Amino acid sequence: MTTYNNRLILFMALLLTGLQLEAQLSLTAQIRPRFEVRNGFGTLPLKGSTPAAFMSQRSRLAINYSSPKVVLRYALQDVRLWGQDAGTISNADGNRLGTHEAWAELILANAKDSSGSSAVDMFSIRVGRQELVYDDQRLLGNLDWLQQGRRHDALVFKLMDGGWQADLGLAFNQHTDAFAYNGTAYTPANVSAYIKDSRGNIAATPAGMIPLTNSAGQSAKNGNPALINMPSTNGLNQAYKSMQFIYGAKKIREAKISALVFADHFGRYTNDSVRNISGTDTGYIYGRKFNAGGVHSRITTGLQVNYPIGSKKGLQLIAGAWYQGGKDRDGLSLSAFMTTASLNYSRKQFSYTAGWDMLSGNDALDNDGKSHRFDPLYGTPHKFWGQMDYFYAGTGSAAGGLNNIYLKSKYAGAGKRFSVSLDYHWFALLGRQLDKQGASLRKYLGSEIDLVTTYSINKYATVEWGMALMAAGKSMAYTKGIDPANARNTASWSYLTLHIKPEHIFK
Repeated sequence: MTTYNNRLILFMALLLTGLQLEAQLSLTAQIRPRFEVRNGFGTLPLKGSTPAAFMSQRSRLAINYSSPKVVLRYALQDVRLWGQDAGTISNADGNRLGTHEAWAELILANAKDSSGSSAVDMFSIRVGRQELVYDDQRLLGNLDWLQQGRRHDALVFKLMDGGWQADLGLAFNQHTDAFAYNGTAYTPANVSAYIKDSRGNIAATPAGMIPLTNSAGQSAKNGNPALINMPSTNGLNQAYKSMQFIYGAKKIREAKISALVFADHFGRYTNDSVRNISGTDTGYIYGRKFNAGGVHSRITTGLQVNYPIGSKKGLQLIAGAWYQGGKDRDGLSLSAFMTTASLNYSRKQFSYTAGWDMLSGNDALDNDGKSHRFDPLYGTPHKFWGQMDYFYAGTGSAAGGLNNIYLKSKYAGAGKRFSVSLDYHWFALLGRQLDKQGASLRKYLGSEIDLVTTYSINKYATVEWGMALMAAGKSMAYTKGIDPANARNTASWSYLTLHIKPEHIFK
């Protein structure tokens, strides 16, 4: 028996040794606490309001497996505020963990694999919960700034050959697999279990409904909530029912040109209300019931070019243009565009960027019955349109579109242990908008200054501090659905983050 055990141990040791020669296993952990003081983050503060302060934390653990034939990643994530949970919780508190990533990539062809010849450099299929990150993350990104991040449940075919890259992605979403459930109607959001009705009473959220709420979390009165006019699906309350995309890119020396065709389809809904009785007080919950057949389909397509200028490659041009057509999530015919152009100059530890973004919107004086509000899909808006997230993040955007003229500078110290960046944004409406009296609004919205510093303590930990100031014009209040008489036109925000991210590779 002892001889058998010794042979078994020897066999397992040889097997593990063989696996280690062919594969690599690594474990990555991340603890990211962030302290914030918000005095007008995402929207203008109201007169008489006081700043909010809190500590949030992301805790993530990822297992990575890589071999010539398969790559896997599983990332378990917990995101919460300090003090959000009681010191002792019960089963009634519900689930607290979430899977951020869980995917496998089957490598079907690899020219670098010595086991045989391959017709292409690389061909693989990735399936499962995954991040979609392309180009500079303007349209598709992981939104890593947000503690929750962004991911998709998708199937992606990946091809690389001769400097070309081509990806084909597919997704189909559903919210239940109950035996008694028929059809494919999809309630496309994670909604709170409870909500306030039109009278301010607490009520359970009706099944299959996304409530329409105002900024205070109270159900709409007369079916007209403050947030119903938000155009963006980027972090807001209506996920797609299904999507398909084709991404292609080609590197030509140091330059890169890429193209994207992205189709996302949104379930149709009907407006509905549910009566709620609290004692003798009767209120209503207004919302959208996603029980209608069919979908509204939207198509986004465009090109982006990254082109180095000059032999020393210190100057780089980035330019792109995208068009959005079909129908938006509410069924309106859509014709919208976005353009971007920027110049970046880098020299030693310094870099400077000047750029201009234009995102189309509606013109109140030229209504053709279509929506012209461009939605920048599922990217990382925090990176492009100001760190205070006034535009195209979870706070929506201006109905008149956006002009964003910006200047950015950054210094990275020797060894890259210390860096500091300073950005300036000038925001204005692209289309004409009217105030409550029917007069034209000034197009100028406001100016934002962002300052961010980072310091690497060691290879495992980095500390980051940032602050931002917003000096808004009177038109900003209208774009946020606030009476200008009740809004303060100056806002501020600051944060302090500690990034701790050790990684261990098993050899």
